[in-house]
Amino acid sequence: MKKTLYFRIILAYILFGLFGFIAVATVVSRLTTEYCIRDKARMLYGEASRISDTYALQLYRSKIKLEDVQAQMEALSSYMDTEIWILNPSGRMVVNSRMAPDPGQETYVEDFDSTIIAGNYYTIGRFFNSFDEEVLSVIAPITNDFKIRGYVAIHLPMSRIQTDADNMLNLSYMLLVILLVLSLIILFFFTEYVYRPLRRIIAAAEQYALGNMHYHIPVESEDELGYLSASLGYMADTIARSEDDQKKFIANISHDFRSPLTSMRGFLEAMLDGTIPPERFSHYLEVVLGETERLTKLTNGLLTLNNLNTGGILLQRTDFDINAVIRSVAASFEQTCRAKKIHIRLVLTGKILFVNADLEKIQQVLYNLVDNALKFSHEDSEITIDTTEKGDTVFISVRDSGIGIPKEDQKLIWDRFYKTDLSRGKDKKGTGLGLSIVREIIRAHDENINMVSTEGVGSTFTFTLRRSEKNDALSSLGEPEVDVRE
Repeated sequence: MKKTLYFRIILAYILFGLFGFIAVATVVSRLTTEYCIRDKARMLYGEASRISDTYALQLYRSKIKLEDVQAQMEALSSYMDTEIWILNPSGRMVVNSRMAPDPGQETYVEDFDSTIIAGNYYTIGRFFNSFDEEVLSVIAPITNDFKIRGYVAIHLPMSRIQTDADNMLNLSYMLLVILLVLSLIILFFFTEYVYRPLRRIIAAAEQYALGNMHYHIPVESEDELGYLSASLGYMADTIARSEDDQKKFIANISHDFRSPLTSMRGFLEAMLDGTIPPERFSHYLEVVLGETERLTKLTNGLLTLNNLNTGGILLQRTDFDINAVIRSVAASFEQTCRAKKIHIRLVLTGKILFVNADLEKIQQVLYNLVDNALKFSHEDSEITIDTTEKGDTVFISVRDSGIGIPKEDQKLIWDRFYKTDLSRGKDKKGTGLGLSIVREIIRAHDENINMVSTEGVGSTFTFTLRRSEKNDALSSLGEPEVDVRE
């Protein structure tokens, strides 16, 4: 049988009740009886001492009549529900609260020995066979002129003490029952507010393990279990989104690889079977070569993204001139700009502007942003790259006046392989990875990038970098900081 946590708690509750009753019936019962005996013995010995110091002592000093002492003892005995004796050292009965001694007949306690208490002030037994049942007896000496003249003995049946002990024990049983009932209430609340929500969370975890990431956990409390439920739900949603992204990712990769491979295979088969004449081979071989370059670019982009996401590429931070990097990247697009009649305008802060970042990664960011701007810019248009400083931050912007990005697509442009409908018609060779790589590189620098775009007007991508302290050293040498337009 599966031993669950709840089973262990129920078992512990049953064992608690069982051992509780055993403890009350044995240990608590014995302790209660001993307590009642000691309590009664102290009370009776106190009364015996008072009698020995008053009535008994006055009797031996002949200051009070025997009949008066007999009457007082009978009244006190009736009040205390006990039997009171006054004895001579030899054991002769002087006063008996239950019956008046016969003057003509002396009554003795056979084998009376005051040392029966043996350093204690009470004893339990039949008191020298004077009773038919066990009694609790206390003995107090009567002293006069430093001599023991007699003893006061008070007797109480043990059956009455046991009755008192049983009454107290009944209270213990009632307290135990109340404690068990309260524990049962606590167990009920534990079941309702802890165990059942926990079982729901376990059931949800089992569903998640089976792959059902859309299972809803019906736990909405505001305690730790509610927090755990919300965390598991969030985890499941994240995994579900990740699985959906993975499926889309695989579908996009399959599409982007299959299209050029199909095209390449078709051209090569046509060349082999003679559909394409030999004089056209060079043209179609250039097409095939272009498709291989596209596949290479796609593969390199995937490797770059994978390394950035897994932390496989460490940043090599250095202080470098961002203006010089921008000029270099702009120059690399010279042929493309001439072909499309696009002009790149640079609005740079100062001749030299140092930032602290990974030079190669920032070159890739600028290259991807400028390449993206060129793809979606009209002929005879302008692309602007500018830098500005605000405190310890440098802002770099790439602005085009191209087709822009539809509002509904602006939140999706950072996703891998995502292409807007407009871009799919205008850019056949794009991989859809450029902006994803840009975002991952900027995130790796703990910086930010954002985009503002209006459809039909153009787009502006702006990212930040950490300003280098070398700029302060140049400023102290009198190096001017002015806008440079190129």
